[in-house]
Parts: sequence; C-alpha cells; structure tokens
Amino acid sequence: MWKSASHSLGGAVGRAGPRWRSKAAAGSWGSRLRCLAACPSPRLGPNRKMECQKITNFGNQLLRRKNVDCSREDSRLSRCLNTFDLVALGVGSTLGAGVYVLAGAVARENAGPAIVISFLIAALASVLAGLCYGEFGARVPKTGSAYLYSYVTVGELWAFITGWNLILSYVIGTSSVARAWSATFDEIIGQHIEKFCKKYMTMDAPGVLAKYPDIFAVVIIIILTGLLAFGVKESALVNKVFTCINVLVLGFVVISGFVKGSVKNWNLTEQDIYNRSHSLFKDNQTQEEKLYGVGGFMPYGWKGVLSGAATCFYAFVGFDCIATTGEEVKNPQKAIPIGIVASLLICFVAYFGVSAALTLMMPYYRLDTNSPLPNAFKYVGWDGANYAVAVGSLCALSTSLLGSMFPMPRIIYAMAEDGLLFKFLAKVNEKRKTPLIATVTSGATAAVMAFLFDLKDLVDLMSIGTLLAYSLVAACVLVLRYQPEQPNLAYQMARSTEETDNNESVSTSESQAGFLPEEEEKFSLKAVLCSTESDPSKFSGLVVNVSTFILGFLIVVICILTSLEPNILINTVQIIAAILVVTIIFIIRKQPESKTKLSFKVPFLPFLPVGSIFVNVYLMMQLDAGTWIRFAIWMLLGFIIYFTYGIWHSVEASYAASAEVERNTDTGSDSCK
Repeated sequence: MWKSASHSLGGAVGRAGPRWRSKAAAGSWGSRLRCLAACPSPRLGPNRKMECQKITNFGNQLLRRKNVDCSREDSRLSRCLNTFDLVALGVGSTLGAGVYVLAGAVARENAGPAIVISFLIAALASVLAGLCYGEFGARVPKTGSAYLYSYVTVGELWAFITGWNLILSYVIGTSSVARAWSATFDEIIGQHIEKFCKKYMTMDAPGVLAKYPDIFAVVIIIILTGLLAFGVKESALVNKVFTCINVLVLGFVVISGFVKGSVKNWNLTEQDIYNRSHSLFKDNQTQEEKLYGVGGFMPYGWKGVLSGAATCFYAFVGFDCIATTGEEVKNPQKAIPIGIVASLLICFVAYFGVSAALTLMMPYYRLDTNSPLPNAFKYVGWDGANYAVAVGSLCALSTSLLGSMFPMPRIIYAMAEDGLLFKFLAKVNEKRKTPLIATVTSGATAAVMAFLFDLKDLVDLMSIGTLLAYSLVAACVLVLRYQPEQPNLAYQMARSTEETDNNESVSTSESQAGFLPEEEEKFSLKAVLCSTESDPSKFSGLVVNVSTFILGFLIVVICILTSLEPNILINTVQIIAAILVVTIIFIIRKQPESKTKLSFKVPFLPFLPVGSIFVNVYLMMQLDAGTWIRFAIWMLLGFIIYFTYGIWHSVEASYAASAEVERNTDTGSDSCK
C-alpha cells in the first residue's frame, strides 16, 4: 500500500500520460523499482526474470492510482445544489427514524439519563470521520465519495473494495428502510396490509424469505427511483420539505419534554428503582441483581455510557452521502465540508434534545424500547401528541430512504465511468443530467430485496461497508498530508468555482519546484525520528506511508485482542502494541507536513485521523462471525467481477499503457543518441 501511495495524490508520475510527465519523475522511487525489475540480473535466469516482471506488473495494476484534474469545471452531471441542499441531505439521511426509537432502547438498557453523554461521545467520534471527509471534499470535488478518495491515494484494488462495500451498504439500507416505512404506515392504519398479505400472499421459506412479500415497500422505492431519475434539484426539494417537517416535530418533542419533564427522573435512588419496577413489572429482580442500575444520572456507570455510545455511533451514519455530490454542487470545495460538519452538529443537537426530553418525562427504566415517544406522551397525559410523532417518523423514514438511494447510483456511476464496473452503468440522461441507468438498476435491486427478504440478519453488513470506508478515508488523509508537492498543481490547488483567493495562488517558481531534481535523501535513524526538513520529500513521504500501514495493522491487532477474553498474554501483547502505536504516531508527527493550500484541512494531525481509524476498526471487530462470513461471500463476488472485468477495462490502465509506450519510445531514442 505504501509503495502505491509514495507518489503524491496527483498521480502525475508514471500514469497520467505525457500531460504531467517530467524528467524528474525518472528519479522517483517507483521509477527506480521499475528499472530494477527490468534490468537483467546475473543471479536470475530468463524464466525467473520474466516471472518477477509479471508479478511486478500485476502488483502495479492492483495499486495504480487515479489521476484527477480538478481545474476542469465540466461535468456530465448537473451543478445545481447549494450548501443548504447538502445540509438538508445530510440531516435527512442521518436523522432517520432511529431518533424516534434508539434513545428509548439505549436509555433503558445501557446508559439511563446519561444517554446524553453517550450521544456526545458518539458525535465526537463521528466528527473525526466527518472532518476527514470534509478535507477530501475540498481536495477532490468529484463524484465517488470514499471510493474516489481511496482510488487517488492507495490504489485501484482498495478503491474497488471500498466502492463495492458502499454499494452493499446502500442497497441493504434502502431495502430495510423501505420495509420499515411500510411497517410504520401499516401500524398507523391498523395493520391491514400485513393481515391481507399474510392471508393471501404468504411465503413459506423461514430463514430465507420474508413472511410475506412487501409490495408497499416496492411501490415506495419505485416512486423515489423515479424522483431521483427525474432530477437532482427536484429530489433535493422533496428532501428539504420532509427534513424540515421532521426537524419541526423533533423540536416539538424537545420542548414538550422540557415543559412536562422533571429533574427528579435524573436523580432516582436505587430503592426507588427497585420499588417502582417491582410493583409495575412484577420483575423477579432483587436489590442485589440491580437489573436497572444503581440510580442517579449514571445508573449503569461509565461502562454503560461507553456501551451506549458504541450503539449511538451508528445513529450518525449517513453524512457521507454528501461526499457523493462533488459534481452536482455549485461550490464543492466549501459546500461539502460545511455541509458535513453542519449536518452532524444539527443531528447531535436533535439526538441530545430528544434523549434528554425522554428521560425527563418519565423514568428511564419505564421507557418502551420499540415506541418510546408515544409511551412517554401517554405517561404525561399528552396522547394527542402521538399524531405529530407518527407524521414525524414517516417524514424521517422518507428522508432516510432518500438519503440511502441518492448516493448509491452515484457510486455505481463513478465506478462504471472508471471501468471497474460495466460501462453501460455510466450512462447519463442528457436532458435531466442524472445517472439514469445506475439509478434504475440500483432502485430495481433494492426493490427486489425489499420485496422478498427479511433483512434483519443483513443489517450488520451495512456497518462493515461504512466503517471500512471511514477507516480508509482517515488513512488517506494521514498519508496525503505528508506527501511532497507534485507537478500536477491543477489537482492539488483545486479552487472554488465562485471565488479564488489570490493570496493563496502559487508563483511560477513554486510551481516548477516539482520538476526540479531533488538531492537524494539517505536512510538514517535521525532522518526518521527527527527530520529537519521543512517541506516533505519522497523519503519522508515513504516513511509516513510505511508507518501508516504498520499503524493500521497494530490497531487491528489491538481491536481483535480487545474482543477476546483477557489474560496475561493478551494484555502483554496489547501493551506492547499500544507502545508501538504511540511510537509510530511520534514518528509521523516528526515528518514535515505539506503546505498545500486547501479551503478546509483536518486539524490535530496525526492524532485525529488515528483516533478515527481506531474507533471504526474497534466497532468492526465487535460484529459477530456470521456477519463476517456474509461479508466474505460478498467480497468473493466482488473479486470475481473485478478480476474478470474491472482490472482489464480500467480507464487508468489505458493511461498506464500509453505512458509505458512513451517511456519505451524515450528509452529507444536516448539509446540511439
């Protein structure tokens, strides 16, 4: 991975063709490695040398990186969205129906009134990933989200893995939310749809298919697919309407909770909990068992708060859909970072307010884990408020569904345009400027899954795809910020489409710095631990690449060991790995950082990206074995597509081939002189 990323994000050296090639590129690490692979060695026979050359070429194919020219404003999609559209899209996608259910379940079973702290911790962990997405949105204002960010940094194979898993996440998310919408609406009207389907359309395949086909969920998906195909501006307008209604309902819930609530419910004693729960629920609980905690603001202690935070983290998943709009936003370098951060802030305030209102209105141990808000309003004597909650939950489900369906065709479109998926999926409607084939294909796939399958066992697969994407984006930010400048300044100095800061422009002499030959830097312990350079070099960039790879491996080891039963050996290995992690962070911190001007940068490097990687990997390691087996099956299918189609039809492969022809031509002409 570090070999691939040793060049800067511009991808100018060795792959972009004659446009960005310079003689200085011949002195790069990649060029030297290619020369070593091509030069004859007296120790290797011709067959062995040919085999080594094939292995080297295959590795280069897997790790080739995408070259992006951000100076070009043209796009096949319609640039019609503004910052408010992105904020509404992020809030609608993130602030789904979970806000009406999740707070009650976590408060009752994990954290009690301290759920507000759980949401605060979860929000801070989500902001770590959000800031990394924000920097990439400023660097690469193109369609593709984490798939594209991985492609331009760590190579094609990692990009395909990321994009393939994002597609899975969005398909499952769309199907599951559509079934939830159908079930919620059916419950409001008295479950007539379920009774009819069970009577006339039951499917007798337990464990494989759902109890009955969900026709209503299919109708919802078809309607939203048509809306997305019609136009992005119209889709954004509908999303804004539903999001505003949802936010207004949540505002009503928060105000009601503060009006009708009592601080006494945050200061319950252990005896109060035992007496009330025993009289109400006839539990077999004894005071020694403490099933509902010990009372007070933190009845389950810090362990419960952290456990609740791990669950609440998934409530903030969804903001990454903003990053897929890079080619449909008027001012992406500023709008995308602002949209991500603002949507996360609004969602935190909403989750914080609803959870506080719930635990103030009634004791946390009496909350209903399935429908806490109607139960709470009934408890305080406001039964009529349930109608507002019903409307709000349907609007929340609608925006969440739209938020899952919106990015899915754009990921498919980006991968198809790069040649990694079938090319016909990249077709764009010339009139509406939308990825028509990708939209219809993704909608049809989600509709079939919602129609036939009960997706409860597959929902955890969404987490793997999302958390993997978060981890790779954080690692890419860490790698890029310590890479040397490259000749492709059009990429690195991507500017806003509305304004350009003249103070940040690059002089002609500076722009030629990447073309001038550098003095070769020799390996030494001093250069690794205490670099004296003010600007990144190829050597310092290589140090960061290797360090990031080792750091990721150590974090995975620590998180795996955390999920096992502790013993002396495991604790010892964890301590050693933690010491190595701290050492590597120190080494990365000592390397010179790139001074490339961007409209937004992640602060507190390298600590913030490392923290984001740790949180995401830790949550991935908490998933059960069955989820990982399903993930392996999905990845096997993806690798079959990539190695039989994608690797041979990649657009970057044609660039690499033309660069190889040019290099051979230059070599031949030089030898004739």
